[in-house]
Amino acid sequence: MVVRRLRSRLLPCLFTLAIGTLLYVSWTDIADMLRPVTTDLPLLTTTDPPALTPIPILNMQDYKKRPQWDFDDQYRRDRPPSKTTQKCDSSLWNVINQDPELRDKFIPDVQMYVHDGSISVSEWNRLSHFNSPFGFMNLSYKDVMPALNLVPRPKNPLLPPKPGRDCISCAVVGAGGVLWKSRRGREIDSHDYVFRVNGAVTKGFEEDVGSRTDVYVHTSHSITSSAWQLKKYNYTGAPRDKGIKYVLLAEGMRDFKWMTGLYKNERLSNGKRPQTYYAAPFDETSFYVLHMDFLRYTRNRFLMSPTLNGSKWAIVRPTTGAFTMFLALQLCDSVDAYGFITDDHKKYSNYYYERGAKTHIVFFLNHNYIMERDLWKKLHDLKVIRLYQGEP
Repeated sequence: MVVRRLRSRLLPCLFTLAIGTLLYVSWTDIADMLRPVTTDLPLLTTTDPPALTPIPILNMQDYKKRPQWDFDDQYRRDRPPSKTTQKCDSSLWNVINQDPELRDKFIPDVQMYVHDGSISVSEWNRLSHFNSPFGFMNLSYKDVMPALNLVPRPKNPLLPPKPGRDCISCAVVGAGGVLWKSRRGREIDSHDYVFRVNGAVTKGFEEDVGSRTDVYVHTSHSITSSAWQLKKYNYTGAPRDKGIKYVLLAEGMRDFKWMTGLYKNERLSNGKRPQTYYAAPFDETSFYVLHMDFLRYTRNRFLMSPTLNGSKWAIVRPTTGAFTMFLALQLCDSVDAYGFITDDHKKYSNYYYERGAKTHIVFFLNHNYIMERDLWKKLHDLKVIRLYQGEP
């Protein structure tokens, strides 16, 4: 009876594996499938079974919509968590832990960064089931891993606590037109840390948006394209403040090539030399690469757009500003958000540096701005963040 019962459970698993995936199959895999699903993966190890090899490349074009796997909602965990302060009585994490819905969604110790040794072959095989920037679908192991192996394990926390302070205050600054004539610059700069993204124009706009940048989040495309697209607004390139930390969102092969050129100080095939876009001399201890699990957790738990169920699913992701917001939420005790989309966004120009021009937010297909707008408002109402929504 026991054998018959076990066989009735094993046969559907074997059949599903044979026709639905290209995973390496072992008795360990089958045993894992029979266990209850958990959102916690074991601590990372860099050792794999000798016979384990990268699975064949999964192609995005083979899927009509976002493929769903039974391990979609499983993520690597950091030990200890990346957040450095633990005793802040007014921390936003106290609010999160007191709200059942938020407590179930937030993962305080989700792995934040990827680095040399963090992606074993078994990790590669797991993450190959997700498209960029959430994994390695469509990408080759031999093309990506040499770049990731150049990224050193972070030696320092992204946000070390300030001396004599139990809490970390953060400002996350977007580019929304709501900041034009806001006079919030001094308030923004008063925070312990200021996050900025993409085209972080400050020169000439200090009164409204502040001047400091402590953490700059970007892709290889945004850091290069902003330099020429925003030249007419006196933007000369990414911030280079003393002590600045740079955070890269790797959204495709272009970014892995960027990493190679950056760490080797080489010129890319397009003629660009990555190190020239950062504060000199380039400090690898101040450069971080966001882990694919952190990015997928942000999307899956908070910004799962309905457009992922359509044919354009592969290009759909939260904005870089949204990822930056959740980076701050993971690491800070208070988060004030400026320049993010609000209910009355139609009153303002697209960007603050357009100085009130009659432009409107362009809703690109790859982002769900309305979903992000509703999320920021909800987190504001729940007092997880404080969202600047313009003057009365």
